[in-house]
Amino acid sequence: MATHNLFGASAESLAATFLEARGWSLLHRNWRWRSREIDIVARRGRLVAFVEVRARRSADRGHPFETIGRRKRRDLEIAARAWIAIHGAAADEYRFDAIAVLDGTGTGTASAGALVEYLADAWRG
Repeated sequence: MATHNLFGASAESLAATFLEARGWSLLHRNWRWRSREIDIVARRGRLVAFVEVRARRSADRGHPFETIGRRKRRDLEIAARAWIAIHGAAADEYRFDAIAVLDGTGTGTASAGALVEYLADAWRG
């Protein structure tokens, strides 16, 4: 696996652990709809969050949240609509969240000491 893929996968694992520690149940990781992917689908009560995980080794080129542009949000919204059509329930509420992982250790993987920042309701679909 390429180093950047390993770093991204380890960041997603940190994000999943972060969510579970805060009472979220993970429904899916890397859920795909055609060419689109939702990093994490998580549930807490009736709330289902579609979570985009963004990771950087340093903030030199900006904050990880800054990389979630209009096109990425649109793709996530399309995938989320598909997920809801397949798995959704009428009583559920849905939102888009984001998690930023910033880890400058240089190890090639996001470490337990990484800064993890959670942005609930990051944008409206």
